[in-house]
Amino acid sequence: MERAAFEVLEGEFVAIVGPSGCGKSTILNMIGGLVVPSSGAVLIDGAPVEARAPRHVGYVFQKDTVFPWRTVARNIALGLEYRGVAAPERARRVREAVALAGLAGFEDAFPATLSGGMRQRVALMRTLVVDPEILLMDEPFGALDTHTKLTLHAELLRLWEARRQTVVFVTHDLSEAITLADRIVVLTRRPGRVKAVHEVKLTRPRDVIALRESDEYAGEYGQLWHILGEELAEHDGRRA
Repeated sequence: MERAAFEVLEGEFVAIVGPSGCGKSTILNMIGGLVVPSSGAVLIDGAPVEARAPRHVGYVFQKDTVFPWRTVARNIALGLEYRGVAAPERARRVREAVALAGLAGFEDAFPATLSGGMRQRVALMRTLVVDPEILLMDEPFGALDTHTKLTLHAELLRLWEARRQTVVFVTHDLSEAITLADRIVVLTRRPGRVKAVHEVKLTRPRDVIALRESDEYAGEYGQLWHILGEELAEHDGRRA
């Protein structure tokens, strides 16, 4: 990956899009301290990532990563257990998370009995319940059908509006990026560099269904498709 420099403001929702293999997930892994940059630095509040405690960053992966032997409540409680949060406080925070995610009544259910969308909600709340300052999301809804994906877009926006964590969200889906983000970082093909940083001019709060029928949404999509389409067209031309 070539030099890829951009900033994310506190409380901002930033999406990263670009061709496959351009380094989107690598950027997330560097922010999360899972990968060490070969050059340059990743800074949080002006300090290198390695100087920050892991508790400041939460990560939601594409696969739901819930533990099949743990119930919904015990999956959500996992991070709190690791941090030694007392049982009464842990139970209170899990109850709040279950209610926020619309999982009431499923506290004692095991993952095998849940839909893919519900398992992803469990994984999301397991991360949010420990109150990370920064939430990293690597195509968390990529494997879901359109209806479930839109439902989870609405859930995520509602939770984000309530908590206002800083979010860095990787996706291949331009519609998803426009629906969720304040700004969208567009990367070039490999080796990835920042081609553009696009500010989404859609007002909040956003209705994920009605939004897609608006002229404003169509305009945002057209601008982004032109930026990314140039990259794809150049790639196809070189391959030919």
